[in-house]
Amino acid sequence: MAFRLISHASVVSACRSRDRRLIRVRDECRVRTSPLSQESIDVAGARRLALYAAGLLKPAWNGLPRSASGAGQRARGAALQLIDHFGYLQLDTVSVAGARSHVIVLLTRFPTMDAELGEDLLRPGEPVFEYWGHEACWMPLDLYPHFQFRRDGFRKDPWWGKVLKDNRLLARDLLRRIRDEGPIRSLEMDGSGKGGWWGHKPAKRVAVMLWSMGELAILERSSFQRTFDLTERVIPERWRSAKLEPKDAIRGLLLRALDGHGWAQTGTLSNTWRLRNRREQIQNALDELQEMNAVVRCDLHRESERPIAGWIQPKHLELLDRLKRVRPDPRGRFLSPFDPLLWDRRRVAVLFGFEQVLEIFKPAPERVYGYFCLPVLSGENLVARVDLKADRKAGTVRALSRHFESRDRARRAEARNAIEQAMGVHAGSLGLAQGSRRRPNGKSRPPPIPA
Repeated sequence: MAFRLISHASVVSACRSRDRRLIRVRDECRVRTSPLSQESIDVAGARRLALYAAGLLKPAWNGLPRSASGAGQRARGAALQLIDHFGYLQLDTVSVAGARSHVIVLLTRFPTMDAELGEDLLRPGEPVFEYWGHEACWMPLDLYPHFQFRRDGFRKDPWWGKVLKDNRLLARDLLRRIRDEGPIRSLEMDGSGKGGWWGHKPAKRVAVMLWSMGELAILERSSFQRTFDLTERVIPERWRSAKLEPKDAIRGLLLRALDGHGWAQTGTLSNTWRLRNRREQIQNALDELQEMNAVVRCDLHRESERPIAGWIQPKHLELLDRLKRVRPDPRGRFLSPFDPLLWDRRRVAVLFGFEQVLEIFKPAPERVYGYFCLPVLSGENLVARVDLKADRKAGTVRALSRHFESRDRARRAEARNAIEQAMGVHAGSLGLAQGSRRRPNGKSRPPPIPA
């Protein structure tokens, strides 16, 4: 066999040529994933995408059920699937509209679902647990490991540490009682209170502390009252033993949040889980997700205003053209103020031009719209807001006030029809009749006769 001698210069030249090709390939890859390259979206597209991500537009495209009725396994499965999609269902105690917020969120999407089912989703054996998201929420069990950093944070927090130090004996006795005697309802705890955090029964305050730290878990809710038990008897070992580094947990949480928002700013993604004082970790997580092609930088362009920097998933980018051709359902439906579409008020103002206001804590004379107003969604617009009050004894629900977003006569007429449709659906979902609406002078007006 003959051998050909290769000069050192030839080797150097070949290596340089190879290196140039590698650099070119590397740079081409960087173009696809570089933080400097990004997409753009207009407000109309971001609004459509938000409705889609919230399960309010073409839910089947998102793998969500189109409908669910009654309180059977299919309806329960649909409710749990919605929680899994968002990663949370925010809880709230206010039921003046005939149902609490978490139930209204479900009824908005599944109006023929049994309203009582929405109060009964957390029970032994179900794939959900209760913990702190952006507020107290029901979440899918696979997110339990993601919040170990938060449970650890409660243990190290000086304020909570003082609560534990001041109540060490009570905490020990409470854990022993639950271990020996079984789960305990918050109503059964000893002590007395007058309302507010420091008015809580001492044992109840300590139970919340132990739950926040991961020593206790909430087994179930009955009449919205929590039942506490030892964590090892509530959370399966599979999820308790799973370990996640905080950076991996945050990366997973941000991606889950984006699933439910479509396009979102960094602030919205972090506020979904109340990730405070973690700016560097959040930015690093988003950069890593971008390098994985899981998210893309995307500016929201607005007329005559500066673009807003945000994020979007490639799968959502591919849907934008399809969503433009969809005709949103014009029928009116109520949204809870804490609906995943609405709780970020600044986002709502940008995408819908709607000032979302919650006036529960204002004195009555200072309220502009009402105590617990439900925005009305018609098509892709928030066209009105209604302050509802249910009377279970009378079997009715009525509008205390109605406020329209437009001053245009034709649009107000459309909004009025949307309100009547939403009222009918809401009352039917709760098994109530539409009551009369109070006029400003105190006289009542009968409900309109259906067309």
